[in-house]
Amino acid sequence: HLVESGGGMVEPGGSLRLSCAASGFSFRYYTVTWFRQAPGKEREGVSSIGSVETRTYYTDSVTGRFIIFREYAEKMVYLQMNDLKPEDTGIYYCAAASDVLDRSNWSFKDKYNYWGQGTQVTVAS
Repeated sequence: HLVESGGGMVEPGGSLRLSCAASGFSFRYYTVTWFRQAPGKEREGVSSIGSVETRTYYTDSVTGRFIIFREYAEKMVYLQMNDLKPEDTGIYYCAAASDVLDRSNWSFKDKYNYWGQGTQVTVAS
């Protein structure tokens, strides 16, 4: 399964690093994606990283501010979030997919086999 951590409350312009820890499956072969869900909104894909090829994708609103990376030996995926904005507020989930995903489908929720329980990120003054 997947377990997220690292959420919290931060002021605009601040930074947080989210962590996603995997267990119970062959993590290194999975695409891992961070999704977020703001109150009253649909869950959306934020950033994704491929398995062997380590392709990375970002939604437009976080490009240049967020960085996704993974540590294979530790079975971890991280999301470094910089210059946070109030609109980044939401519950952040990590998810893992056994399929190789690409730019056209990495944010499709039904592609994912495993989901974490989520971690709250709040950006406010």
